[in-house]
Amino acid sequence: MQIAIVGCGYAGGAAALFLHRAGHDVAVFEAVADPEPIGAGILIQPTGLAVLARLGLLEKTLARASRVDGLRVGTVSGRELMNLRYADLSPDWHGAGLHRGAIFQSLVEAVRAEVESLHFGTRIVDAKPHATGGSSLIDDDGRRHGPFELVIVADGARSQIRDTWRHGKVTTYRWGAAWYVGPDPENRYAGELYQTVDGTRKMMGLLPTGLGPTRPGSADTPQVSLYWSLHEDAVDQWRSRGLTAFKDEIRAYDAHAAPLMDQVDDMDELLFAQYHRVIMRPWYRDGVLFIGDAAHAMSPQLGQGTNLALVDAMVLGDCVHHAAAAGRSAAAACRAYVKARRPQLAYYELAAHALTPLFQSSLPGLGIARDLLFVLLSNLPWVSGQMLATMCGVKRGIVRPKMSLELPLPLPPPGA
Repeated sequence: MQIAIVGCGYAGGAAALFLHRAGHDVAVFEAVADPEPIGAGILIQPTGLAVLARLGLLEKTLARASRVDGLRVGTVSGRELMNLRYADLSPDWHGAGLHRGAIFQSLVEAVRAEVESLHFGTRIVDAKPHATGGSSLIDDDGRRHGPFELVIVADGARSQIRDTWRHGKVTTYRWGAAWYVGPDPENRYAGELYQTVDGTRKMMGLLPTGLGPTRPGSADTPQVSLYWSLHEDAVDQWRSRGLTAFKDEIRAYDAHAAPLMDQVDDMDELLFAQYHRVIMRPWYRDGVLFIGDAAHAMSPQLGQGTNLALVDAMVLGDCVHHAAAAGRSAAAACRAYVKARRPQLAYYELAAHALTPLFQSSLPGLGIARDLLFVLLSNLPWVSGQMLATMCGVKRGIVRPKMSLELPLPLPPPGA
């Protein structure tokens, strides 16, 4: 098949590799002329690691990552609300904390090395049916590209094509987070994602972030990402108060983060990130399929964005491969993809949106209810198992009557 992919992020880059390796004629369009590894920390779950293994990028990714064995959440007063360990679901499973740029760098390098038709620095703004069949792409200079038998849109939560089509509903969450990535030479924060909450207005997280992307002259020192919950209306005031006030606030909030605060020299080292919720139905229309954040961006409360994008790419690659082998059309492949992905993505969209106000909102009563509820539920084996399966990314949908855990894909032991 002749396939165009718009966007070379996690979903687009992985899809390009899967489809190119399956023998399809793939063209990649990316708005940024020279994509660079930027961002803060992310947690790759067993599902994401399994996809990277299929791409042959797992060993390279783990070499830049920090092993994460669990998630621990406590209150500022020291009360433990949740302690989820991957090994309780499978002894070989773990997460990988790493800099967003590290996995992005691995994907883009592989795409550059393997895919011949690369159009970096080309911003695609629309896709339209072609008279002879398929779809053509239109860039921001009005030039047409194609036609293509299938167009895959993977240009993120702010998708230009989706906005041009006015297709789907995009909501910006009013709460975001200030991020800081700093060195952790003593591995003080290694081993787990540690989160402290105080009601629903204050939340701090510490995620071991590996060695970061490879850069000339960079030292291979372990890093850690700190994130601090902020309402969008408070960002200007937060910055105007200055660095000393912020560092004092973090030190008073949780002394565990004090050594990290000693390293911050400038407010410009702190990034504020805001998040989007994208609800889109259908994902496929007129020869164009949306995947990744372009189709289903969600709150980061479950930490699943990158993992779901990688699984999207893998499932799409399989669906296109099977359709082509059977002599079926690109439309048939996309219908199979939608059917395969709908249950899991619906579950995670709902779960992430439901959890968000429990951790980031202006409703103090929800914080009290959350603290009581989480302590109770985490002591119920079946419920804690569902929470752990959700964190690992292996839930395929809302619990069925048999209440069994079902895996959406085989997961080899990471590192195998």
